[in-house]
Amino acid sequence: MYVLCSPCILNPRLRADGITKPSDIVLFNRVQERCRKFSVEMVPLPCPETLYLGSGRKPGTFLERLNSPAFETVLDDLEGEVRTIIDDRGAPLCIIGVNSSPTCGVTSTYYGSKRDEPPKRAGRGVFLSRFAGIRAFDVAAFARFRIYLAAPLFSEAERTYNATIAALLKKNLFEVYLPQEAGDDSDTRGDVEQHRLFEKNLQAIEESDVIVAVIDGADADSGTAWEMGCAFAKGKPVIALRTDFRRVGHHEHVNLMLEQSATITQSTDDLLAALRAPCRPGPDS
Repeated sequence: MYVLCSPCILNPRLRADGITKPSDIVLFNRVQERCRKFSVEMVPLPCPETLYLGSGRKPGTFLERLNSPAFETVLDDLEGEVRTIIDDRGAPLCIIGVNSSPTCGVTSTYYGSKRDEPPKRAGRGVFLSRFAGIRAFDVAAFARFRIYLAAPLFSEAERTYNATIAALLKKNLFEVYLPQEAGDDSDTRGDVEQHRLFEKNLQAIEESDVIVAVIDGADADSGTAWEMGCAFAKGKPVIALRTDFRRVGHHEHVNLMLEQSATITQSTDDLLAALRAPCRPGPDS
């Protein structure tokens, strides 16, 4: 299994001068961590801008610096190189690009101003757009892979279902913290163990990128609701899974406050789509 990636994720010195921030390095490292953890090889794309403008270049838009027949020829040649890699190795899992890049942007790119248009526009950069049939992720999206799975865990059926969801997420290259695997599996704990487990779960929420919450049932589990509220207060995205078809009102599945603070999904397929899971089938994201 391999991904194609913008080469600057592996070597930030390939970027234009002055644009790399410490937060960018954090994202690049997280992407590499995710790939290492799940044994996904990172195959760097060639860097059209470096080959055409050289290293140490100043930032600029496509129209300002790259809109020329000579650069189009560079793109043609590099596309051929990448097509050869794909022919030899098979299709990659995805492409990981870097938003705003004139060549390797995924959902936004500094294309340049035309008339009254802003220089930044939606869509892929001019190089990644040549591979429209391959799913692409911005580095910031691919770097979000640590999930806290909040769910009721008091019966064998609940614990089995939670483990099934966790396995599905891990198959899609997510790291999953599941409280029942961390010791939250008994009603005989003493005060010291209760406090230890609370602090452990709280730390896991703090370290997660996304909270996935199972809110099936006539009412959402109270512990799950607390974990959702805690995550929301910390500014973390919450994605709730409710496969229960019962509703409490015309506009509510189970609880107004939970639903307004989360993205609600009604199947595991919807959950994977909301998480932008790289291994799921379907069209480009």
